[in-house]
Amino acid sequence: MDERARIEDVCRRLKEHYVFPDVAEKLTVYLRARLSDGAYAGLDDQAFAVAVTQDLQSVNGDKHLRLRHHVEPLPDAEGESFDPEEFRREAELNCHGITSARRLAGNVGYLETKLFYAPDSAGEALSAAMTLLATTDALLIDVRENRGGDPSTVALLISYLVGDEPVHFNSIYLRDGDVTNQFWTLPYVPGRKFGPDKPVWVLTGPTTFSGAEDLSYSLQQLGRAKTVGAVTGGGANPRKQYKVDTHLDVTVPGGRAVNPVTGSNWEGVGVQPDIAVDVEAAFDTAYALALAHVLTLGDTGARRQVADEARLALAALG
Repeated sequence: MDERARIEDVCRRLKEHYVFPDVAEKLTVYLRARLSDGAYAGLDDQAFAVAVTQDLQSVNGDKHLRLRHHVEPLPDAEGESFDPEEFRREAELNCHGITSARRLAGNVGYLETKLFYAPDSAGEALSAAMTLLATTDALLIDVRENRGGDPSTVALLISYLVGDEPVHFNSIYLRDGDVTNQFWTLPYVPGRKFGPDKPVWVLTGPTTFSGAEDLSYSLQQLGRAKTVGAVTGGGANPRKQYKVDTHLDVTVPGGRAVNPVTGSNWEGVGVQPDIAVDVEAAFDTAYALALAHVLTLGDTGARRQVADEARLALAALG
């Protein structure tokens, strides 16, 4: 397929699916002008994807608008360009997006995630992680390198941090069908909940994106957690991917997040941290706050060992 046919296919997907039809029209005009100017001539697939992505993001800076190059050939099926079984296998090989779930000294829980895979593949692993951390006194959720994922998994994770009554934490407006889907926490989760009362800190940074921003922003607006670190990437428009050529697909946001508290979202501006520090300092800062909380819980009986751990760990942080 030559660059003209590829650009026309990208334009078609934009006009059919992009959540902002007026922007889609502007992008279509711009891409075709760039094509006529020879901007894409002679480029290999990878360079072509980079050039088109820059142009896709030139109008409104939507980082979910991308033309992506894949080393492996994409499936031939019409519509979304990923293979569900291959994606499930990827989730398994990446421990379902969970990099770490452990108890830190001082009985502080730590959960690090890199991606929110769909609940039908990641739910069991996430439940195991949250059950492990349920009896800790405070929790750090590290999404500094989490690039997003499935909003239903965000709902599952938040469900472990609230009470039994469902909580409305996000909505997504979809252009297709002109509908708004509400996202609520679940009345039941497998395993044991961390609960609604113990403190939570969410570690954020510039590579925190999309679904990870949903988690950060939602917990922040619910008053359930404090965000610590740097401003996030600023992608609030959920997307789908469509095959363009053998090794190319285009990701087009067909919706936008609408927070029930603010009526807005983090698109283009990112989630603003409650405690702003360099991204490298986010862990030490949040851990120190968690340890200080632990030391308010007493140091007699069974808590003596925990308090001693907390003092030593806090001293080590300086």
